[in-house]
Amino acid sequence: MTGTPLTLRLYRAAMSLAEPFAPLLLAARRRRGKEDGERIAERRGVANTPRPAGRLAWLHGASVGETISILPIIERLTQRGFTVLVTSGTVTSAGVLAERLPPGAFHQFAPLDTPRYIRRFLDHWQPDLALVAESELWPNMIVALEKRGVPLILVNGRMSERSFRRWQRAPKTARALLGCIDVALTQTPADAERLARLGAPRVTIAGNLKFDAPAPPADTQTLALMQGQVSGRPVWLAASTHGVEDEIACYVHMQLKERWPDLLTFIAPRHPHRAEDVARMAEEEGLEAMLRSEGYAPGSATEIYIVDVMGELGLYFRLAQAAFIGGSLLNHGGHNPIEPAKLRTPILHGPHVHNFNDVYAAFDGAGGAMPVTDADELAEAVSVLLQDAARGRDMTRAAASVVDRYGGALERTLQAIEPYILQMELERL
Repeated sequence: MTGTPLTLRLYRAAMSLAEPFAPLLLAARRRRGKEDGERIAERRGVANTPRPAGRLAWLHGASVGETISILPIIERLTQRGFTVLVTSGTVTSAGVLAERLPPGAFHQFAPLDTPRYIRRFLDHWQPDLALVAESELWPNMIVALEKRGVPLILVNGRMSERSFRRWQRAPKTARALLGCIDVALTQTPADAERLARLGAPRVTIAGNLKFDAPAPPADTQTLALMQGQVSGRPVWLAASTHGVEDEIACYVHMQLKERWPDLLTFIAPRHPHRAEDVARMAEEEGLEAMLRSEGYAPGSATEIYIVDVMGELGLYFRLAQAAFIGGSLLNHGGHNPIEPAKLRTPILHGPHVHNFNDVYAAFDGAGGAMPVTDADELAEAVSVLLQDAARGRDMTRAAASVVDRYGGALERTLQAIEPYILQMELERL
């Protein structure tokens, strides 16, 4: 990178000055359950295993949704002879990846974006290729990869209108950073246009990888046990909930239990460390609550069953007659509705879905999802789906057709990556 903008030089200096405070930040996050205390050194760029010999591809996604979307790419790269290092920044994603990564791939927590931590990380791993998912554009990481000549590819790239306006305030910075990306593969034409206007030199519309990601798995024995345990009961799920959405789920349960005395509500907090707080809140409302981590299936008296075991959401999508996708009744941006669509679970969501605007618009437009605006509307929507199985089937068929229509991003992404793989194979000859 030539002519580094002043803003990037200031950012680099600020992150270097902030580094001594990083242990305090990480310790505070660990106390809140947001860091793995036994692996916290990884956040400082310290590896927990030697670098394997041979070609190594580094793939990074912020959290669960991003890393799940790149699982098929990870599998394909391992089949082509790469060792794949996968990084993410959340404890939840680490737990999911521990269950779902293929042989030849392994997980580390991503280093904080300080120059020394990034340098330590890259000195150890020496990746031959780097792929970053969606919008994880960390300046020191990007600059360091460019200086080392490591090809950087943005996959499943997105650039919201809000982020675009923010980047427009620093056009030289945006152009300098985006110019380091070899190719940006975006989800939508709007994403492509924004990235190109900000200075990304090579932009291709590939589509949304989440439509091609595999449906979340479920252990067959556990599923059979749970199906027997809840057979005959009306069941709904509040998935990936945040804050007040847990209270809303309990409110919905109380609104509906008079009509359905044996109603069972699953609540899967986005951050499982909050599970005990959710249980206490439910019990304060007079509801019988149980934690999944206690190891028992819900009993006949269980009203609120709190899913605090990572990697099991696919189980509860399969059991529920309706699923509310959280982060959408408060202004968090919503979470991925494609997973329940693939498992034929009727989808409910709030109005705040800017993280997945195009996806929800497609589902809503086809009748494959039902939007609600508040707790009372959610209770009414759950009630409709519990009493009208035909309505639920119509919704799931419509959602499945959307998934089929928008698929294909994986193959387009793999085609774009192929020249880099071939070049490395030629260099080995």
